[in-house]
Amino acid sequence: MVEWDHKSKNPGKMHACGHDAHVAMLLGAAKILQEHRDLLKGTAVLFFQPAEEGGGGAKKMIEAGALENIEAIFGIHSSLSLPLGEASSRSGPILGGSGFFEAVISGKGGHAAIPQHSIDPIVAASSVVVSLQHLVSREADPLDSQVVTVGKFQGGDAFNVIPDSVTIAGTFRTFSSESLLQLKQQIKEVITGQAAVQQCNTTIKFETKDQIFYPPTVNNDDLHKLFQGVARDMLGHGGVKDMQPYMGSEDFSFYQEMIPGYFFFLGMKDETLEQPVSPHSPYFRRNEGGLPFGAALHASLAVRYLSESRTTSRLYNEDQHDEL
Repeated sequence: MVEWDHKSKNPGKMHACGHDAHVAMLLGAAKILQEHRDLLKGTAVLFFQPAEEGGGGAKKMIEAGALENIEAIFGIHSSLSLPLGEASSRSGPILGGSGFFEAVISGKGGHAAIPQHSIDPIVAASSVVVSLQHLVSREADPLDSQVVTVGKFQGGDAFNVIPDSVTIAGTFRTFSSESLLQLKQQIKEVITGQAAVQQCNTTIKFETKDQIFYPPTVNNDDLHKLFQGVARDMLGHGGVKDMQPYMGSEDFSFYQEMIPGYFFFLGMKDETLEQPVSPHSPYFRRNEGGLPFGAALHASLAVRYLSESRTTSRLYNEDQHDEL
């Protein structure tokens, strides 16, 4: 579709969403930290993690022992909507937890002219899709944001034939792990129940090898304060924005389930584009002038955290000594 200089050499693959930029920024941070290693009051570990998009690479990193002896973790994601030199984030939930479901609803196929001799899975699947929307509008607390979206509906190949089965699939999102698990159970009950009303059978799966549940991304409050201090020193007060929670998901959340973590977005908007593009579009393009900001923020956060962490630890030990 496009012929960029940086087009992937692998057919059907592309450099999108900014992950190659994330690698470049972390390499830049490594160079800065190495050149200023005398400022480090501890050890900084850099994670070059694979498979963020659906593969749950962070979970695999944890299982491999990557978090051993790690006290806190920071992560950056490039943003096409933020101007160059701006960053945004928030304390608490920032990105949603996400789940996946796929259901095969089976009936009995037949000719469209004599539906009484069939069990129509299309009607059953349609009832399921409508009823799933009621989970958010009628069963969820209005103050507990939730999303259920069916993005796949496949069944039949001919206009005058009732198929034997229909496959639907979708995603569900919340800002708490508890709500995510509750929504999973409700989705299962709706699909099974609505299909049964139409005399259909169902098989449902909620995870696959390449599609696993992601917890919500929840930023640590103390690290939020540290981030604001570092980012404002570098970008100015006007360059640090408060971000509204967003239902996109991120496997950085797996790290945050284990240790304090902080995730933020860095502006790389390309002002030369006439129309904004999606990060997953083949026309995705970022302003690479944002790369030095990312490298510097990574390095500064590491230096500031280690310095303040050591100071806090020293003061705590002194307080304990005084008490003794």
